[in-house]
Amino acid sequence: MASDALRLTEVQAFYGDSHILHGISFALQEGNVLALLGRNGSGKTTCISTIIGFLKPKGGEIKLFGKSVEGLSPERISHLGIGLVPQGRRIFPSLTVRENLIVAQQRQSETGTPWSIDRIYDMFPRLGERHAQLAGTLSGGELQMLAIGRALMGNPRVLLLDEPSEGLAPLIVAEVGRTIRRLKDEGQSIILVEQNIKLALEVADRAVILNTGRCVFDGSTQDLVNNESVISQNLGIFHAH
Repeated sequence: MASDALRLTEVQAFYGDSHILHGISFALQEGNVLALLGRNGSGKTTCISTIIGFLKPKGGEIKLFGKSVEGLSPERISHLGIGLVPQGRRIFPSLTVRENLIVAQQRQSETGTPWSIDRIYDMFPRLGERHAQLAGTLSGGELQMLAIGRALMGNPRVLLLDEPSEGLAPLIVAEVGRTIRRLKDEGQSIILVEQNIKLALEVADRAVILNTGRCVFDGSTQDLVNNESVISQNLGIFHAH
């Protein structure tokens, strides 16, 4: 039985007076991919912000491998082993590809092979070819690879991917999917926030759907694929078959 890499229990979060997350509970098992789904405004990004510490929860628990992290600073949470690939990528455009990766190097890996620049180039050969290029001159797909590579340089125990396929061409989206599967094969625990439902259901083991800040589905992706009414009510029209 795999242990929980990350567990949220009854998490409450507010922006000012607005109550955004209403008692969110779910668990990511070690070595799994969990898809966090929902329409725009459902609370997905707030959930990610609360996990990484940008937003302090007003109640509930967030545990990383059994250790409480809720309310800690983003820097501390990052050092404890949660990595974030933010929406919009947010790399340093005036640094080279290599410099972007070096800047992100921090905690040593506690298990397996630590991530190094050579290992990132092995996973993303395009970044190796462009290592001396300014990041601001990369294509959208290359930027997304760099954003993932940069997060991996911190040797995260849990990786949060916030909308990694956003704005990318279908061929590049498929490449992102392959990358996520490869990371999972290497034992990386991942929470994937994704509007591309097809991609999410192809790579994830489990899915959680948020609707107006509440969990309305928590189960295997196979159960979700077979539940078209939940999909159409909470994610819009989609045919998984």
